[in-house]
Amino acid sequence: MAPEPLATLTFAAWRRLDLATAGRLAAQVAGSVGGRLDRVETVEHLGAPLHRVLVGRGERMFALIPGGRVTVGFDVAGWRPSAELLASYMEQSVNEGFGDGDLHGHLARVLSPRRTVTVPTLLMAVEDEPLEEEPADMPAVLAEEGLRLPTPDEWEHACGAGAGTLFRWGDECPLDRLPYGDGLGPQGEPNAFGLRIAHDTYRSEITSEPGVIYGGDGGESLCGGYGTVLAWLPLATANRHPDLAAMVFKEDSGYCTDDLSARPVLALR
Repeated sequence: MAPEPLATLTFAAWRRLDLATAGRLAAQVAGSVGGRLDRVETVEHLGAPLHRVLVGRGERMFALIPGGRVTVGFDVAGWRPSAELLASYMEQSVNEGFGDGDLHGHLARVLSPRRTVTVPTLLMAVEDEPLEEEPADMPAVLAEEGLRLPTPDEWEHACGAGAGTLFRWGDECPLDRLPYGDGLGPQGEPNAFGLRIAHDTYRSEITSEPGVIYGGDGGESLCGGYGTVLAWLPLATANRHPDLAAMVFKEDSGYCTDDLSARPVLALR
């Protein structure tokens, strides 16, 4: 039997596979990149099973991210936050001088819009990694290892795994705790693909597009005391952190890049 064309495997097709077939494809993925198959397991995601595949290669662990035609971004107009979330935002943020009364308008400014895109099936590092060089030099550094940075569309798809919710775990965030230094919140769990992603507001991930940063705001919201809702918002899947990106990529800005990171991508053949 001829091997499956791995690069054309789609997220939609992957969700229809039984575990045995997924396991065979996972072994093929690992072999195609000279890696070792570490894990094939099934998790519940969006009300249906999803097979999660982890592949080790050298010292890195990668997760399989099936692509194809997928939906990313966030539908701000269609979002209906709970009364508790809105009350927290008004009391802790607006009343303290942060943000304004229009939370939907704020989201529209910082989140990428809902859209349908085509992305390749690929392997993405489970963990993000501190930058070895300045952001502009990282593509060349990764290319020496046969790796690259994710595109913004790839990052959002890998993080949300098809979820149209504000966060990768749903539309709400815990209002009784902050996202930093607390292992009990949903941010501490691997996402549907097995990535440790959008988990620390102090860690901000660069992408292949200069100025597009995801995953954290460098701790600004926490240190600034912006309130619980705005402290969680940097972990929203489609939050591109435009203000942080403007500082990072402005020449001679003096911004410290110690908290910036990269998440290597390994292309499939």
